[in-house]
Amino acid sequence: MQLEELKTFVTLAEVKNFTKTADKLLMSQPTVSLHIKNLEKEFNTELFQRSPKFLKITPSGQLLLNRAKEIIEIYDRAKQEILEYHHKIAGKLTIGASYTIGEYILPSLLFELQRKYPALEIEIMIGNREEILQSVRQFRIDIGFIEGEAKENELHIIPFMEEEFLVVSSSDHPLVHKEKINFSELINETWLSREVGSGNRDFLMEVLAKNGLKIKSLLTMNSIQAIKESVINGLGLSLLAQNSIKREIAHRYLAVLPIAQQSFKRSFSYVYSPIMKNNKNVEAFILVLEEQWKQT
Repeated sequence: MQLEELKTFVTLAEVKNFTKTADKLLMSQPTVSLHIKNLEKEFNTELFQRSPKFLKITPSGQLLLNRAKEIIEIYDRAKQEILEYHHKIAGKLTIGASYTIGEYILPSLLFELQRKYPALEIEIMIGNREEILQSVRQFRIDIGFIEGEAKENELHIIPFMEEEFLVVSSSDHPLVHKEKINFSELINETWLSREVGSGNRDFLMEVLAKNGLKIKSLLTMNSIQAIKESVINGLGLSLLAQNSIKREIAHRYLAVLPIAQQSFKRSFSYVYSPIMKNNKNVEAFILVLEEQWKQT
């Protein structure tokens, strides 16, 4: 039994004329007759009493008519629900982000995402860059955010913003009051950095190597907040994203050391597997992300 045959049967029962049914359904009259014949064969019963002057539904035909209408209604409702499902932004979205992005960039994006799609259930995982990339590869997260660049042939990596990094010290560091500082003046300082595998550490080591700077020692911590507190207490210097130190600079807990003729900028990127390209929740999040950064 085909759904089309049931629709033909219901229309014929309502119109009570083979020719008019064929016209209404945009099919030939023999096709209408074939559909009814197939149903009568399947249910082993006569559905209509036919004569040259009238067409009357039989009692068994009336039983089928009631169920046929229900079947067609259920089918149409299921079709509509599936259509709505594929266009409705709901369910779970798992986001991974490196510490700087997750703690200082992502919250404003999540606010806008929840405002537009309140039915979306969001789960956040914070980790270093390598952890985020690995989680995207293994589909533990739907979309990730990383600092800097990464060579990943299997993943889509799209830069969405550029962030400035600043050299920061405690507010009573001897170099704080200088208008301009040559990078060479930072020789034999203690530096604070994130752990191996983090974008923060890679960038710091790249900057130090580029300037040929000899350091006194390197203290490793797995938290941006711990690094900030340590710098505030005079343990050393660090290179941190501008967005991560706004409050500390505003309250003068940290000081920015103005390095002459140098600026340190790094791209932030979102990353996802090609398999996630048609995931409606991922698509919605990327749209919010792009809209937000067009405004900045």
